[in-house]
Amino acid sequence: MKIVDLKSELSSTTYPGRGIIAGLSEDGKKAVSAYWTMGRSAGSRNRVFVTEQEDGTDVIRTKAFDPSLIAGDPSLIIYAAVRELGKKTIVTNGDQTDTIFEGLKKGLTFEQSLRSRKYEHDAPNYTPRISSLLDVEGNYNYSLSILKSDNGNPDNTLRFTYTYDAPVAGEGHYIHTYMGDGNPLPSFEGEPVKVKLSGDIDSLTNEIWTSLNEDNKVSLFVRYIDLETGKAETRVINKNK
Repeated sequence: MKIVDLKSELSSTTYPGRGIIAGLSEDGKKAVSAYWTMGRSAGSRNRVFVTEQEDGTDVIRTKAFDPSLIAGDPSLIIYAAVRELGKKTIVTNGDQTDTIFEGLKKGLTFEQSLRSRKYEHDAPNYTPRISSLLDVEGNYNYSLSILKSDNGNPDNTLRFTYTYDAPVAGEGHYIHTYMGDGNPLPSFEGEPVKVKLSGDIDSLTNEIWTSLNEDNKVSLFVRYIDLETGKAETRVINKNK
């Protein structure tokens, strides 16, 4: 699989939906994680990322910017997007963050933890659940997962997990919910896209944010984790202020 330019990839469609990137920094010293939300409706755009402390660790949550605009099932837009468990970082596009967190605590693997979940119940889109796990214990590795319907058939959940045992400096893998705009929205297809990761945390944050569609982007989280010390740097951008 060839590596692609991140800016070109992100700007190639107006609506890739929610997206996750996991990889290794250009200098080979930091694990890289990124997650963003996008939205077409007023409800989907009514979100911000906030940081809260739980048991001594930072949890990144989505919150309603204007609580009066919440409609339908709030669990699809209000959830913990990022959790830490020891030297593992869990990043997802839904409340399966908690499912993975609890599963890992019980000794299950990333993939086993997600066996109890399926795509989101938002017919007719059946939005895929995308998840990542970055593990900096020993030799750094990361995994990406997608749970999606079988081409719109809600009776069959397709489950794919991709594990990267030896990340390459300056490279990451990108997975997102939709192939582009549409009605219903077409689910992501194929393997995660290999993308180039350049510069420090601020330059990558700026590259992602400025490449996403201006009308549809909502919030962005980026984290660099030093592989030697475990120290993490985090950036959060919210369109709603």
